[in-house]
Amino acid sequence: MQHGKYRFIVGFLALPLGLYALFVVWPFIQSIYYSFTDWTGLSPEFKMVGLDNYRRMLDDEIFWKSLQHSLIFALVLPLVTISLALFFSFMINVGGRHRRGGPVVTGVRGSSFYKIVYFFPQVLSIAIVALLFAFAYNPDSGAINSVLRGIGLDSVQPLWLGDPDLALWAVMAVLVWSTVGFFVVLFSAGMASIPADLYEAALLDGAGRATTFFRMTLPLLWDTVQSGWIYMGILALGAESFAVVQIMTTGPGGPDYSTTVMVLYVYQKAFRDGQAAYATTIGVALLLVTLAFAALVMRLGRRERLEY
Repeated sequence: MQHGKYRFIVGFLALPLGLYALFVVWPFIQSIYYSFTDWTGLSPEFKMVGLDNYRRMLDDEIFWKSLQHSLIFALVLPLVTISLALFFSFMINVGGRHRRGGPVVTGVRGSSFYKIVYFFPQVLSIAIVALLFAFAYNPDSGAINSVLRGIGLDSVQPLWLGDPDLALWAVMAVLVWSTVGFFVVLFSAGMASIPADLYEAALLDGAGRATTFFRMTLPLLWDTVQSGWIYMGILALGAESFAVVQIMTTGPGGPDYSTTVMVLYVYQKAFRDGQAAYATTIGVALLLVTLAFAALVMRLGRRERLEY
């Protein structure tokens, strides 16, 4: 059985690894190379400028604002999204009361319907979601302020995306709404694989919902939670945050750069300002932030693997 094993493995891995190296690794290497040049992105001619782009980046006030906003996205969005998804998943799968003649461990009434409702935003494109919420946040005719006026809160009429203090949080709320359903389904699948006997034994021992969740469900799901945390952080640092900020905010990235994130700043410098080399420099910084985030989550989340 060992004869030709390595040739067999190499034969299967050669093509996907080659494609990965060509379309993922090589563009990263090119970006790092271009970050040391003055390439505009429009001309085939450029020259080496050493660390000039990196010095410029460190002196760029907008870059530091975008870095701060991206870090807020990476820290707050996974925390809120994963926490909500765990709570909803637990209630859907385990948090219901025992009904006569039914299983001992069950979800709340209508749990199947709730799964569909939570997952529904995943069916919509993030561009459509951003457009819908952009209309909802409109301070004059938007649904949110209209509801506030309808219940007599005429004095509470936030500008939402026009307020520098609220715009970033309003955008983050959209990302939470659009992504929490995916993690509800992911965690529900993990909870469904936990044997019901464990829950029944915990209930017989007098364990409540909170004890059952923190002492049994969460430790057994920890690997899935850790992977989901990293995945959500990458979304918050990358395409998802770019899409909602680009579509929903004024500028985009405004007002007063209050919603500018690193990935949006890369796009603006490359395609709006014709400064591709400087854009790749910011992209290298974004790569380092993403790798540091993933390494930190894996390091802090390391614990002994539990099996059942």
